[in-house]
Amino acid sequence: MSRLTRPLVAALALSCVAVPPARAAAEPPLSALTLTGPERTIFSATRDACDGADVPDASARAFRDASGQIVVFGLHYRNRALRGPDFDSLKIDCRVVLDSGEKADPALYDDRSWITATWTEDGTNIAALLHHEYQANEHEGRCRSKVYLECWYNTVTAAFSRDGGLRFTRATPPAVVAGAPFRQEEGQGRHRGFFNPSNIVGDGRTRSFLASTTGWDRPGSDQEAGVCLFRTERPEDPTSWRAWTGTGFTAAFPDPYRKTVKLADTCKPIAPFPAPVGAVVRHRGSGAWIAVFMAAKGGTFPESGFYWSTSRDLLSWDMPRLLLAGATLYDDPCKAKGRLIAYPSLLDPEAKGRNFDDVGEAALLTFATLRLDGCSITSDRDLVRRPVAIKVWP
Repeated sequence: MSRLTRPLVAALALSCVAVPPARAAAEPPLSALTLTGPERTIFSATRDACDGADVPDASARAFRDASGQIVVFGLHYRNRALRGPDFDSLKIDCRVVLDSGEKADPALYDDRSWITATWTEDGTNIAALLHHEYQANEHEGRCRSKVYLECWYNTVTAAFSRDGGLRFTRATPPAVVAGAPFRQEEGQGRHRGFFNPSNIVGDGRTRSFLASTTGWDRPGSDQEAGVCLFRTERPEDPTSWRAWTGTGFTAAFPDPYRKTVKLADTCKPIAPFPAPVGAVVRHRGSGAWIAVFMAAKGGTFPESGFYWSTSRDLLSWDMPRLLLAGATLYDDPCKAKGRLIAYPSLLDPEAKGRNFDDVGEAALLTFATLRLDGCSITSDRDLVRRPVAIKVWP
């Protein structure tokens, strides 16, 4: 795997190891998703890239800007957007909307950042969630190891655009949405923090997203590894997000470089997700929530591939069902047959909301395909889509 594409791949793979498959609720299934057509390429790194930083490396996120143009993120840590009047006409815009400073000071939260969620009410003012990785092994004297995985420290941070996503800026000091309750030098030797937020979804006045954590051990507030649900009524205020504790949305995870807490809050992981959730959408006809994610074979997952699960309230989800079989980033590339699949999302071109957080009876399963060279994952990647039929029972 190239140095360019290694970090987020490793983070995702680690999360699958960290969290065993969990039991789910609500049987029989609430929905049925069926693939109804072949793959179609949206973006090819070898054909369409502006430079070597343009590779699909996160689940696709979309919104409509104030002019009606569709803006899609889902590439690498030199963040650029795909833009077009519709999903058939998306082209990469070579302007960098948010770059990564690769700075050695962890308190700046400006090492490597991916735009992994957006929310807008008007198409002009855009709130973004960033998957931020502090890679201490790349900075002299910041980690006792030279191994990336032993130095990995992840935080969900925020950025904001006031021009429809042409440029994103970070606050000063940096705005932390979800951080571990300790600084990056603590607990080195394993991966730590919050990472890979899903898209943001709306429900009345509230906005929600799901993010993974590897958990931590601290006296009186041990955090279980898993996927946590966050909620706010003010997505433009990064400090307002609170996570589900099992009894309410009260857990806060502030910046440990600026606020010391004696007893850290903890969140209650949401079953049945063994790894980051690629996307969540709401079915327009029924109000049910549908989540897609990838999983490796084992436990409740009979095959490796993309799965979906359905919920009435974002808290209790039914048993996952296989949508697309295939070797994923969680599988051994040496045993895969030429390619891996990763980063699933669901996008309905007919979505009623500006943030594409709703679906009807059909949608597009978007995901990345990653070409293998022997046992190595390469930067030869495509962002592709397949049509999906959706049925939800009342």
